[in-house]
Amino acid sequence: MLLVSSVHSNPVSLSKRFGKGGDIIRGVNLGGLFVLEPWITPSLFEEWDKTNRKVVDEWTYCQELGKQECLSRLQKHWSSWVTEKDILTLALLGLNHIRIPIGYWAFTIRDNEPYVQGQIPYLEKVIQWIGKYNLNAVIDLHGVPGSQNGFDNSGKYGEIGWQHTQENIDRSIEAIEEIARIAAKYPEIVDGIEMVNEPANWGLSVDGIVNFYKRAYSSFRSIAPHAIMLIHDAFLPPNSWERFNVPGWDNVILDTHDYHVFVKDRLLLSREGHLEATCEDARNVRGFNSHLWTVTGEWSLATTDCARWLNGMEKGARWDGTLPWELNGPVYPGATCSGQNSIAAWDQPTRIFIRQFAETQMDAYESGSGWFFWNFKTEDADDWNYIKLAQHGLIPVPPTNRVYSRYALDNDHWNIKINSTWCHE
Repeated sequence: MLLVSSVHSNPVSLSKRFGKGGDIIRGVNLGGLFVLEPWITPSLFEEWDKTNRKVVDEWTYCQELGKQECLSRLQKHWSSWVTEKDILTLALLGLNHIRIPIGYWAFTIRDNEPYVQGQIPYLEKVIQWIGKYNLNAVIDLHGVPGSQNGFDNSGKYGEIGWQHTQENIDRSIEAIEEIARIAAKYPEIVDGIEMVNEPANWGLSVDGIVNFYKRAYSSFRSIAPHAIMLIHDAFLPPNSWERFNVPGWDNVILDTHDYHVFVKDRLLLSREGHLEATCEDARNVRGFNSHLWTVTGEWSLATTDCARWLNGMEKGARWDGTLPWELNGPVYPGATCSGQNSIAAWDQPTRIFIRQFAETQMDAYESGSGWFFWNFKTEDADDWNYIKLAQHGLIPVPPTNRVYSRYALDNDHWNIKINSTWCHE
């Protein structure tokens, strides 16, 4: 169980247990299941590649197909993308938590929305498998009405319109309450609910985000009093969340996401630079943790953005200069995406680095409350595929079986060993 530690300050307590797997969360995301992302399951979107019909997310997927055909295809997808064997495999790899992203449309839908429903029986089946193999689940509201970030992972690519109407906020609360009812039905399995994934501070009122969290806390707590509340940091720095130290609250965890591929500065790093940058990630986690207990809810082993459609359908990559508004040319002269995402193409130095990068990130995020890797599997992008990486020895099994990096507590400071050096805070 995750309990208060003497190492961390504790403005909001965690008085209730958080899972069966010990004091650190080690988990993965079931991305691509109930919220489609073209880069995770490109096979679902390939028929529209290089056509004039812009099918770029779940909204346009169902819009193009119509509700009957969309439901038929998604039912096949829901029943096959995550299987009981997958959950057993994740348990055997030594994980203790599963984060399940799901969109609001599974719970509340309007006639003018192309989405379809039917996810809940599949969601409950997955939850039951998670419980069967002695894991715990966090249900994550990954997309809200109007879109909280304009990314395809919100369900609808484009405008950030979540806060445009009160109805959007009310429907988000309605979805959270329905999630809370599922959590209450499985209190020994579902021990956390995330209020909204990655709200974009650049397109939303931050005060509005905070007020939504406060309202959401009151709404779900009366339904699922056992559950931990997870709130995303909205891509803001740690000190922005001092305001969230609400007297009388308990069981709240902050979720932050760390990737090395979506900004030019990280893409330009050498391999050693990526390892050293992870030290900065650890400092950020500790900074968050001084205000709220913190989990790193998404991270990966990608050091390029070469995964097909990672930046959106037909958007290209910063790495090779095919995302032209991001970079004037490739990251490096002659940079190519060929072989970047395939374990089969990686030489031995690359494989050693990937294992080092995995262990160093695990160490960094465990200086907080733990982590969820993105993603449990993918169709094409191996550097985002936890199961495949672990099966090839590129992620430790179990996650505590680390070879290259260790973290150690020294006078209340975390030291992260990278090769022969230590990052000290």
